[in-house]
Amino acid sequence: MYDIKALYEAADVRQAIGLLQEHPAAKIIAGGSDVLVQMREGKLAGAELVSIYGIDELRGITLLEDGTIRIGSLTSFSHIARHPIINEHIAVLGEAVDMVGGPQVRNIGTIGGNTCNGVTSADSGSTLVAYDAVMEVEGPAGQRLIPIREWYVGAGRVSLQPGEIQTAIRIPKESYEGYKGHYIKYAMRNAMDIATLGCSANVKLSADKKTIENARLAYGVAGPVPMRAPSAEAAVKGQAVSEAVIEAFAKAVEQDVKPRDSWRASKAFRLHLAGELARRALREAIRLSGGEF
Repeated sequence: MYDIKALYEAADVRQAIGLLQEHPAAKIIAGGSDVLVQMREGKLAGAELVSIYGIDELRGITLLEDGTIRIGSLTSFSHIARHPIINEHIAVLGEAVDMVGGPQVRNIGTIGGNTCNGVTSADSGSTLVAYDAVMEVEGPAGQRLIPIREWYVGAGRVSLQPGEIQTAIRIPKESYEGYKGHYIKYAMRNAMDIATLGCSANVKLSADKKTIENARLAYGVAGPVPMRAPSAEAAVKGQAVSEAVIEAFAKAVEQDVKPRDSWRASKAFRLHLAGELARRALREAIRLSGGEF
C-alpha cells in the first residue's frame, strides 16, 4: 500500500502548473518508477501528488525546423531507444537509456523523470550533458530554456522553481551534427543495477578522419551531479588520432572527476574506472566516426 494524501490528475500543462501552485508541497508523478519506490520506502509518506502522465503533448520526439531534436519529457526510455530520429542523429542516447533498469522500467520510465530527480547515476544524464542539452521548462511566468550545465544544482536537486514542470529536452543541431558517441555503464551486474560509474564520450573528426576537431566527455557518479571533463576535452582537441592522444585523454580525466567512497565502490576504484572508461569510450566514438589508428 502507498500512503498518499491526495492525487490530482492534470489534463494539460497549464492545469498541472495551476495544481502545483494550489498545492505547493505536492510532488509531480509521471511514470512513477522513482516516486512510487520512494513512497514504498516511506520517504514520501502522506505526500500529495500531481500526475502529469495523461498529458500526451509531453510525449514524442520531433526534429524542429532549425535542426534541434526535441524530446518530450514523458517520452519513455523504450520509445527513445527505438526512435529513428535518435538512431540517426544521437544513437548513443538510445543506447544509454536502454541500460536503465529492466524492460518494465524502460516501458514506464520517462526521460523527464530521469533528469528531474537530479541523481548523478541517471543513465541519460551524462550523455545529455555531453551533448549540451537544453531543458525546456514551463511555469507560472511562462517558458524557460535552461542549459544542462545550469540544470543540476546539487545532489538530487535541479533548478526547477515552484510551480514549474519540465516539458522537453532539446539537443541543438550544432551539438550533434558531425558527432558520434559511445556510452559505457559500469555496474556490479549487467542488468537492473545502478551505475557504479557512467561515461559518455562523443567526437567530431576532420573530413579526412585523421584529426579530432572536438571531443566531449561526461560522467555520472564521478561527482555529486553529472559532469563534464574539460581538461580531458582540451587535451585532445585539434590533435591527430592516435593511441598516444587517447592515453592523454584518459590521464587528463584525473584533473576533472571528483568521485567519493561508497558501499558500491571506493574513490580509488572510481578514479581508475574514469580513466579506463574514457579510454574505451573515446576509442569507440572515433571508430564510429570512421577514424583509424
